This record gives sequence, C-alpha cells and structure tokens, in this order.
Amino acid sequence: MFTGIIRHLGAVTARRPATGGVRLTVDVGSLVESLPHGASVAVNGICLTVADRNDGRVTFDVIGETLRRTTLGDFKIGDPVNLETSLRAGDTIDGHFVQGHVDGTARLTRRETDGGECVLWFDPQTAIRPCLIPKGSVAIDGVSLTIADVDDHLFSVALIPTTLRLTTLGRLRVGDRVNVETDILARTVIHHLTTARTDGPLSLDTLRVHGFA
Repeated sequence: MFTGIIRHLGAVTARRPATGGVRLTVDVGSLVESLPHGASVAVNGICLTVADRNDGRVTFDVIGETLRRTTLGDFKIGDPVNLETSLRAGDTIDGHFVQGHVDGTARLTRRETDGGECVLWFDPQTAIRPCLIPKGSVAIDGVSLTIADVDDHLFSVALIPTTLRLTTLGRLRVGDRVNVETDILARTVIHHLTTARTDGPLSLDTLRVHGFA
C-alpha cells in the first residue's frame, strides 16, 4: 500500500530479458538503505518487489502481465522514474490510498499553462473511464492527484510547480503514455453495481439492498 507521495526521482540503469519478462534495475539513491530484499516499491505507480540491491541500485523481476498492462514495457535506460516506498503503520497519509496495481494507461493530449499552474489533459483507456470522476482521486505514474475535470472521454489534473519539479510529470510531452490507478473506493462501488443483478433501474433502495446504506 502506498500514498502517491513521491519520495525520490530515480532512473532506469539496466533492462535485461528474463524468463517470462524482464529484469529491471533502477538507481534509487538514498532509498536503498530502507529497501531490503523482498520490499515493495512503487515505480511510476507500479508495485514491484526488490529482488536484489547493490550500490544504490535495486533490481526487480517484472512479469509479462505487468509489461502488457503498464508503461513499464516502454522504459529505456536513463528514463527517470517516480519512486515511493510502501506505507508503514503510523506514517502520515498526505495523498490517498494507492495499491500500486495499475488499472490501465492514458495518453497526454494537451498541456495548459496559466501562471504557476499546469493543467494536463489525458485520454484514458475505455475500461477505466467510469472510475474517473470530477474531484475524485487518481494516481498518475504513482503521483496522487485530484481530478480537476472530466470532459467526454478526457480527464484533467492541475499540477503545482513542486509536483512538476519533483516528479516525472513535469517532463511529459503530448503523446506520452502514463500509468493510471483509479480510486479504490470508486472502483469497488462501480464494480459492485455493474455486476450486481437488479430487477429495475438504480435507486436508493437498490443501493441499500446491496449494502450501500
């Protein structure tokens, strides 16, 4: 479990083919001291497990399913990545609960800059659109953000200069893909309602029957 607050901006240092996927090595800087073998790390929002570490670098084994579902298959040597260590009991939750289980990807369609604010508009994969609601939470490449607006099939987020400077989001260009994890509460409710069998239209009574009273 994570919070979407980036702890360090790392960089990909190696990528090697492995059985069923790849072995990915990342320079994690000072975070290496808090990452023993088996620790969970969010790399651009993808929860990965430490397989090895050496001299400030950590290696992860990545399976084919992760490569297909996320942008990790696009990573190249030298690419910057957002890093967050897993949440511990007693830690401050400054963002929102993030699982590190990416729902899908989205593509940056345009940037709007006004003073110190930057608004990014994304076109997400169709399957995750129902979970993206105005003022709801979303993690983009592991960064906890609030959805500013939803317009047809697009959604936007507003970024402050600190986020632009300390994460990879400030380096995004139109056309780039990002990892998207929707809010766990919205995802759970929508999944339940779409799979629940009802005899009529959605109503308050229907919600009560299915445990949402």
